[in-house]
Amino acid sequence: MARPVISARDVGKTFPFHEQVLTALENVNLEVRQGEFLSLLGPSGCGKSTFLYMVGGLVSISAGELLMDDRPILGSSRDRGVVFQEPTLFPWLSVAENVAFGLRLKVVGKRDGGSIDATVQELLRLVGLEGFERFRPDELSGGMKQRVSIAACLATDPKVLLMDEPFGALDAQTRGVMHRELLRLHELSGRTTLFVTHDIREAILLSDRVAVMSARPGTVKEIVDIDLPRPRSRQHLEDDREFLRLERYFNDLLAHDIQKAAAAMAHE
Repeated sequence: MARPVISARDVGKTFPFHEQVLTALENVNLEVRQGEFLSLLGPSGCGKSTFLYMVGGLVSISAGELLMDDRPILGSSRDRGVVFQEPTLFPWLSVAENVAFGLRLKVVGKRDGGSIDATVQELLRLVGLEGFERFRPDELSGGMKQRVSIAACLATDPKVLLMDEPFGALDAQTRGVMHRELLRLHELSGRTTLFVTHDIREAILLSDRVAVMSARPGTVKEIVDIDLPRPRSRQHLEDDREFLRLERYFNDLLAHDIQKAAAAMAHE
């Protein structure tokens, strides 16, 4: 079994809310292992994105202990790259310039421009955007913008890739393309990945393990191994008995929490 890269021990998070305190997360215990693809699956409002941002060092914890390589996470770091729900690109920069931006900050004074350009070209080939170097973000489709965001994140060579529902705003066809691309990237790199989703099929397709979260206050209800061979494709898996069994299992596991989450949101 691979060693844990990220370790959460009784992690909690509270926020001030209408002169009260809202408990978003409570007693979260979870390990993300070296090289694995682990998804956080749960109903809306369960705190899964909050947990991912805490791992990214963008949000502080309120209780417990959150570690990377046995050291407390105290802030953001290039060791942890974040891909957000919406592409985060500089609209005035080209595709190549967006991908190179973080890389230039990382290697300033250490690498010449030609080497940076070669790395950018390699990353654009990796995400299927070779030939789009000079395009601006407003000339790209939603899926292409998200590919640029992924390439820009990978440019700094993070040890852990954190993805917050990166395909949630895409149409079904584009999402399917992005799933194939992400599966291919993970198989090529073996990069440790923490992925947030509320889509059961997406979680099963992409993951080595799925951590199922309860309705707020969110905690980890169960961690499920996805024992499906790689490489994977949605086309082949949708008729697979194990895929269908897992889908039913997750639906049953989440049914009560989805109803609870919907009722809570209706009263807020």
